[in-house]
Amino acid sequence: MDLKPVTSNGNSAPRLQDLKIKIFADGADGAIREVGALPYIAGFTTNPTLMCKAGVKDYRSFADEMLKAVAGRPISFEVLSEEMDEIEGEAREIASWGENIYVKVPATNTRGESTRAVVRRLTRSGVKVNVTAMMTLARVEEMAEALAGGAPSFVSIFAGRIADSGRDPIPIMKEAKQLLLHRAPQAELLWASPREVLNLFQADEAGCDIITVTLDLLKKLTLVGKDLDDFALETVKMFYDDGKKAGLSLKPAVVPVSR
Repeated sequence: MDLKPVTSNGNSAPRLQDLKIKIFADGADGAIREVGALPYIAGFTTNPTLMCKAGVKDYRSFADEMLKAVAGRPISFEVLSEEMDEIEGEAREIASWGENIYVKVPATNTRGESTRAVVRRLTRSGVKVNVTAMMTLARVEEMAEALAGGAPSFVSIFAGRIADSGRDPIPIMKEAKQLLLHRAPQAELLWASPREVLNLFQADEAGCDIITVTLDLLKKLTLVGKDLDDFALETVKMFYDDGKKAGLSLKPAVVPVSR
């Protein structure tokens, strides 16, 4: 994929090369191996939902394949249990698969019980944790305290889902970054569940360290900086061509021309 932006008439056209944020590919199917060859992909994430959709049946075999594809770059695999002792055991097992693994631990189990104590034990014993499925600053503050003084970690806030609720995620992300800087500076802030390419630039401006990008969204990165007049013309041509393909026609009444 060529990421060189198309020339724009305006001086304010965004450019991918100006971004400081790291792009992580998010997925579980065979295409994730293809994007593994792209130099701008700094890491990878997956989760049980993506694995389910991809038809993964053997977790360890899947992980082995992914570890080969990522070539030492960070990758996050998630625990499956909701019982605290089992979460910790699974996390330690997953961490043993590779030095570049960050273990995804949801901030709560399905009963809403905080995993703070488990996260604290894991990170202070050297396990790199990706605390995931967070949407509030209160939860971020709680987990920042658990991560303080521990191993390198990621804090994943589902900004896209926050936006789905009608709330602006940007103030939350900015404040979360400050919380981490003061309480757990070794933790990197991750903007999860982006919905559009614009989110990359929003996440970068908010001070996020990482953004996860789905394979569908990765394909849209070639549009960054595209000339908007050209983009509009392509859209008009698409509508016209699709109308022809569909065989649509109209027989309008003849309207006399005023003279």
